[in-house]
Amino acid sequence: MERLSAFDATMLYSESSSVPLNVCSIACLDTSTIPGGYDFDRVRKHLATRLEALPELRAKLANSQLNLDHPVWVDDDELDLEYHLHRIALPAPGGRNELVNVCSRIAAAPLDRSKPLWEMWVIEGIHETDPSDAGDVALMIKVHHAAVDGVSAANLISKLCDLEPDGAPPEPVEGFGGARPLEIAADGLVRAFTRPWQLTRAVPATLSTVFSTITRARSGTAMAAPFSAPATVFNAEITSDRTIALAQLDLDDVKRVKNAFDVKLNDVVMALCAGALREYLLKRGELPDDPLIAVVPASVHDKSDRPGRNKLSGFFNNLQTHIDDPGERLRTIAESSSRAKAHSADIAPTLLADVTQALPPALFGMAMEVLSHTPLKHTPIHNVVISNVAGPQDKLYAMGAEMKALYPLGPIFHGSGLNITVMSLTGKLNVGIIACRKLVNDLWDLADRFETALDELLAAC
Repeated sequence: MERLSAFDATMLYSESSSVPLNVCSIACLDTSTIPGGYDFDRVRKHLATRLEALPELRAKLANSQLNLDHPVWVDDDELDLEYHLHRIALPAPGGRNELVNVCSRIAAAPLDRSKPLWEMWVIEGIHETDPSDAGDVALMIKVHHAAVDGVSAANLISKLCDLEPDGAPPEPVEGFGGARPLEIAADGLVRAFTRPWQLTRAVPATLSTVFSTITRARSGTAMAAPFSAPATVFNAEITSDRTIALAQLDLDDVKRVKNAFDVKLNDVVMALCAGALREYLLKRGELPDDPLIAVVPASVHDKSDRPGRNKLSGFFNNLQTHIDDPGERLRTIAESSSRAKAHSADIAPTLLADVTQALPPALFGMAMEVLSHTPLKHTPIHNVVISNVAGPQDKLYAMGAEMKALYPLGPIFHGSGLNITVMSLTGKLNVGIIACRKLVNDLWDLADRFETALDELLAAC
């Protein structure tokens, strides 16, 4: 068995009917490359061969009433592929609206915790797949956030795919085994007794972070402050209903802007999001005078030796949406991003893991209950989550079909009902946007403004 880290388990404890914590992606596939042609039964058989190499998809949660620690992952010896792999066809005309409407409902549905926490949906009947304009079948993958973060989700997808249409399946990988309730409880008891030792790692890192933040705030080199975000339509209590929109940009154009302004690629991504959000809110007559604040997750997989699937840090970034000129906005974003990243680098990469690991599981449930009844959802900590995940630049084939686009979708929360996740893939920058339908129902208007924002930056070059 593999014990969930406290950070992973938090994703279970903080989930609710209105906040399903699923990590999703929509892949647009060109089935003309499949050897022998597209056939759903062949897709199912292909996936079955890949499961042997993916223990993450063969594992389910297990627990014991006597367990004093977090749940564990164990092998599901009765894994039923028919339950996890679904097939659906879009209604006519099979355009982008029909595609995202189906995907929105899939993203909003919670996963059954008695089974491995994932689903795949093969979506047929696509005829007008703008903005990607590629592929006649889509594959939507949904995995619980307790099992993956952005980087591990990308790694999982890469294992599902091949570099050629008829790639051989990877070698089988051993699973997590099983565990009886008493084994889970006994191991949990040991971990409960050693929990105070976790404080020896968490307290110094926390104090160092507080000291660094105070020092940087006094010198003007701190990241944007939480709770300094202005209220927008996205910052309210959410329901379980979701709405999705997609955008795809040419990666070479994005790099041209990066090189012309001598900034980081992530700075250009932030500027694209800022430009699109600014114009979207301007059109609604709702652009705040104060700039929007984004929280930007950052992977620490290469810096952390702590166990667990979720290895994240991050920083608050000022999107400078009060600046009208696109070029000046990008330069200012790059400067604030540089300060935020330097501030984030002062924070121990294992801080979140160590702090959460030091807390007993019972406190998590109490904390989530308190947070759900506080004014946080009405007083924005930040306005939007923006995540930039590096994707492969080699051609990928899923079940033999060439992957023309891959749109990642992250979770949203009370008080932060908008998530923009970006992933590069074979020369394209794919933008996945998800929000609460109760808050906005015109998300395509935001997605379509990404191309305009890029054109403005290209003109500024």
